[in-house]
Amino acid sequence: MSWKSFVVVTALLVGTPFLIPSAQASGCDATDRIDNSTVDSAKNKLERAGFNEIRELKKSCDNFWHGKAVKDGVQVNVALSPQGEAITEGN
Repeated sequence: MSWKSFVVVTALLVGTPFLIPSAQASGCDATDRIDNSTVDSAKNKLERAGFNEIRELKKSCDNFWHGKAVKDGVQVNVALSPQGEAITEGN
């Protein structure tokens, strides 16, 4: 057995995190639907909804984007639904 084969087999037996599918590595279940939206497209939709200084955008397993932004001069937690609805979340 070659060195590379040994490492792969050992990793499979041990269950290293870098070999877990990306949905599971992010805390999602294997059956969760992850769409192809991007952080840039989410930011653009939030800007069109009146938010600015958008930062820390991360997608959750339910396809909502969550982050921080400013609206009307107030810093808020913000979410963007898979349908494109921008909402503020409890701070």
